[in-house]
Amino acid sequence: MDAKGRLTICQISDIHCGNARFIPDLLDRTIIEVNRMNPAVVVVSGDLTDAGYREEFEEAAGFIDRIECEHVMVIPGNHDARNVGYLHFERLFGVRRSVLDLDEVILVGVDSSEPDLNDGQVGREHYEFITGTFSKAGEKLKIFVVHHHLIPLPGTGRERNIVYDAGDVLQRLVGVGVNLVLSGHKHVPYSWKLEDMLIVNAGTASTLRVRGDTRPCYNVIEVENGRVEVFRKYPFKRRELAVSFEPATQQYSRSKENTAPN
Repeated sequence: MDAKGRLTICQISDIHCGNARFIPDLLDRTIIEVNRMNPAVVVVSGDLTDAGYREEFEEAAGFIDRIECEHVMVIPGNHDARNVGYLHFERLFGVRRSVLDLDEVILVGVDSSEPDLNDGQVGREHYEFITGTFSKAGEKLKIFVVHHHLIPLPGTGRERNIVYDAGDVLQRLVGVGVNLVLSGHKHVPYSWKLEDMLIVNAGTASTLRVRGDTRPCYNVIEVENGRVEVFRKYPFKRRELAVSFEPATQQYSRSKENTAPN
């Protein structure tokens, strides 16, 4: 939390090092901008690589090592689980699930990927870890981080529920009072409000693998005086407010620009 009482969290997703449409300058600029913000937490929500190869992971790690933040949470995505890539992930980043427990906020991140599959699941082996950790968090802002989205997104074609156990996961998150879910995967920035929970999906930060008129971007979450505001930040360009949410009162407003491509 800064001197003004504002907590800033940056979410970068779907870097895709090794892909032909990966733009190093975009990721370089994103990291410069994030460092200037001096956030309390940086979340990297999966798909660090294109095919899970060693050199792709090492390139991604080189970029992530430049993030000047004490608390960085990195989780894998489905592309990172290709070609036994999760072994490289564990070597460079550690375990594939993690907790960041700070004074005002707690973040729980899990691996939803399956080897060599685009689809995913959180898995029953994670349920007690998730609910048990959040249940002990008291009145802190509760944030769950997962690569695959839990609710279908507009503008993504013949959509289906990508996480096989999304219903079970959502039931547990609602039951323990999770306030915010951060995910990636489809490269479409969007948000949903489900019961008392805000679900925010990030775009791709550093590739041109985008849909329609979507542009590369990352998320900036600011928490101040009990209100959560999610901004969409375009590298080299402006930022725009996507959604504003107050967990205590359930007041919620979506920016008119927070729409998916046709």
